[in-house]
Amino acid sequence: MKYIDQLRCNTTDHHQERAVPPVPAPQNRPPRIRPTRRRLPRALHPLLALTLAAAGLAAVPTSPAGARDGVPVAPLAANPYERGPAPTVASIEATRGPFAIAQTTVSASSVSGFRGGTIYYPTSTAEGTFGAVAISPGFTASQSSVAWLGPRLASQGFVVITIDTLSVYDQPASRGTQLLAAVDYLANTSTVRTRVDRNRLAVMGHSMGGGGSLSAANARPSLQAAIPLTGWHTVKNWSSVRVPTLVVGAENDTVAPVSSHSEPFYTSLPATLDKAYLELNTASHSAPTSPNVTVAKYSISWLKRFVDDDTRYEQFLCPAPRGSAIEEYRDTCPHS
Repeated sequence: MKYIDQLRCNTTDHHQERAVPPVPAPQNRPPRIRPTRRRLPRALHPLLALTLAAAGLAAVPTSPAGARDGVPVAPLAANPYERGPAPTVASIEATRGPFAIAQTTVSASSVSGFRGGTIYYPTSTAEGTFGAVAISPGFTASQSSVAWLGPRLASQGFVVITIDTLSVYDQPASRGTQLLAAVDYLANTSTVRTRVDRNRLAVMGHSMGGGGSLSAANARPSLQAAIPLTGWHTVKNWSSVRVPTLVVGAENDTVAPVSSHSEPFYTSLPATLDKAYLELNTASHSAPTSPNVTVAKYSISWLKRFVDDDTRYEQFLCPAPRGSAIEEYRDTCPHS
């Protein structure tokens, strides 16, 4: 195997916790595929608001889907999954979002199905529970290669786990299974499980980890989003995926060239699926393994739009974004 990811680190086998300071639409389209989620139809939001107001209950906190175990929740909004203030270009490009965060290390011996990792999470529960994201590194790499995404995403209002895989040589399908084990751990048994909405889960990964995110999405259509970052996989046809997917490729990638990886991944996804293809201009295979504004801003927007169903972020995805950092962008706008 000639394929090698660049960054490595040692696995930490202990558990500790420390605070981190905050720092024109096409016509006659077929119906869009979206994963099933239990939610109040948008058409009923105004009626519910009027009913609550008439009863004098408009300011009474209510529980959005996923709130449980006594976690306090915010008052009912038109979209019960919205978290944080209205976004701006500056806010999605910032190194930290509006939420103060903390992190906790998960030892390999304390979990099964993957080799531990690091959880990053918002410290406040005032707005309710959060969607959760698991992120896998690539071939021969450890979680350090994707660690920058942990606080970046968590501070925008997600519970995030960056994982170490059972073996650094695990292939994409195995990494996909491990990503699913990681999101299940976050939602069901982790120390932050009460902060997680188990109905709003997503997967990401770099290189073979990106290929793993496609495998995970294919295996579990109830996921709300998948983001393969310069993904690598021997499987090229993903026509059975039903999860909104943002495929990120790099123009100068010689390990997973876009012509044989990211582009066929994207084109094979159903035309009726919410999907997008972002190709980073003059970037290499390792571009997503260090802080990258373009990767961050569109990953945040994709997760917010589909994990949180937050249409405030649609403006950053549709119409197709342009700029010097983007070689190419394809989409299926408008999103459902």
